[in-house]
Amino acid sequence: MTFSELKDFLDEKADFYNAPEFIDNDPVQIPHRFSLKQDIEIAGFLTATISWGNRKAIINDAEKMLDFMEQTPYDFIRNVSLKELQTLENRSIHRTFNGEDFKEFILNLKRIYNENESLEHLFLVEENEGNFYHALERFRKNFIGNVQHRSHKHVSSTYKNSSAKRLMMFLRWMVRKDRKGVDFGIWKDIDPKNLSVPLDVHTGNISRKLNLIQRKQNDWKTVEELDSVVRKFNADDPAKYDFALFGLGVSKDF
Repeated sequence: MTFSELKDFLDEKADFYNAPEFIDNDPVQIPHRFSLKQDIEIAGFLTATISWGNRKAIINDAEKMLDFMEQTPYDFIRNVSLKELQTLENRSIHRTFNGEDFKEFILNLKRIYNENESLEHLFLVEENEGNFYHALERFRKNFIGNVQHRSHKHVSSTYKNSSAKRLMMFLRWMVRKDRKGVDFGIWKDIDPKNLSVPLDVHTGNISRKLNLIQRKQNDWKTVEELDSVVRKFNADDPAKYDFALFGLGVSKDF
């Protein structure tokens, strides 16, 4: 395909898959149950954190976390005590993300919300930065704090060349806004132009089939390689192509 044909193809697929029906079978349905900004952030962040593997299992396990937080994430995190969290220590949550990890995430979120109204400013891209490479590392250091804990492996490090797929997906949810209603667009101080397509098995494989990328690994260098192409298609909203690439990968339409 020519550049123009490829752009038209991906625009068409992005428009097709970016639809309210997408929500029903995707982990994004979890934060969509809430209207309060902080509830959306917390439910979205925790759901994105466990978003690897089978989507049905992800949704079911995100339900476990919501149930533990009494379906009121922000209120629960603001008021929970250490004693209440002790019951998590021997629980299973999602694959290698266990109750101990969940407990540490809750404590970290509690600390952050005691100091901030929103998670947004922990992810800000600085003026001389064109993507989230440095912003995600700043967030990671802020979130995990100074104490070593096993849960740290669940917060990706771009400085270690991770694609940070789950964090990029969470950012897409919070930052992108259009009339389709899948993404929330509740963060106004981050420009969607800095977003990248969350790189996973599906988006990576389809991107290679379409010759959008050449690298074999799904790492941060490949994220930037894909950026260099999709930002030519749409400089203001490159992450919309996540819908096209992921949708084609999951549906096996291509």
